[in-house]
Amino acid sequence: MKLISWNVNGLRACMEKGFIDFFEKIDADIFCIQESKLQEGQIALNLPGYHQYWNYAEKKGYSGTAIFTREEPLSASYGIGLEVHDHEGRVITLEYEDFYMVTVYTPNSQRELTRLEYRMTWEDAFRQYLKGLAEKKGVIVCGDMNVAHQEIDLKNPKTNHKNAGFTDEERGKFTELLNSGFIDTFRYFYPHKEECYSWWSYMRQAREKNVGWRIDYFCVSAGMKERLRDAVIHTEIYGSDHCPIELIIE
Repeated sequence: MKLISWNVNGLRACMEKGFIDFFEKIDADIFCIQESKLQEGQIALNLPGYHQYWNYAEKKGYSGTAIFTREEPLSASYGIGLEVHDHEGRVITLEYEDFYMVTVYTPNSQRELTRLEYRMTWEDAFRQYLKGLAEKKGVIVCGDMNVAHQEIDLKNPKTNHKNAGFTDEERGKFTELLNSGFIDTFRYFYPHKEECYSWWSYMRQAREKNVGWRIDYFCVSAGMKERLRDAVIHTEIYGSDHCPIELIIE
C-alpha cells in the first residue's frame, strides 16, 4: 500500500500549483491532507475512485484535514472525542479491517509560544487517543506534527532552540509518543540521514537553500513494524511550503 500525507497550506491555492497532477501521478491508496483552509461547499474535488472524508474547522479559512481513500473504511470519526480539542478540524480517523488510519494537524505553539500551554494539553490527549486505538488494532498516524524531534531534523537547531516547533517541551512530547509504542518511520529506515526536510519558510529563499525542518511524519504502532517497506520525502514537489511525504507498507 502507498500512503501519502501533505500539508497543502490551503487546498484551493495548492490546486492552482499542481495538486491534481501530483495526486494522479503518485496513485496513492490513501492520501491525507492537512491545513485545507476550507469550509464545506467551498471546493468540489473530483477524485474518481476515491472516497472523501473531510473535517473542517469552525473558524473560516483555518486548519482542516481530509483523507481520500480507495478502499471504503469500516467507519470514520472526526476529532478525538474531547470537546475542548475538537473545534479546529485537526483529526480524522478511518477504521479498516486490520488498522486505523489517522491524519492530524497538530496545533502550532505560535510566536512567543502563546499556545504552548494548550499544545501540551493537546499532546497528552492525542497520545492517549492513539494509545487507545492501538489497544484494538494497528495504528498509522500521519500529518504535520509541528515539531522537529531531533537536531538532525532541522537545518539550524542552535538558533531555533526554544522557538515554536523546537522547544524542549514539544520535542519531549514527541519522545513520549515514541516511548508509548510508536515508530517514526522515516528515522526507522534512515536514522542518520541529514538535510531531509518537509517544510521551509517562504522567507530568505529557504527552500532553494534547503534551510528546512522535518515536521511532517508517518508514525506507526509497534505491531505494524513488520509491514514497513519504505518512507520517502518528496522534496521535488512544490505547491505548498510543505512537501508531501510517503509511506509504503505491505
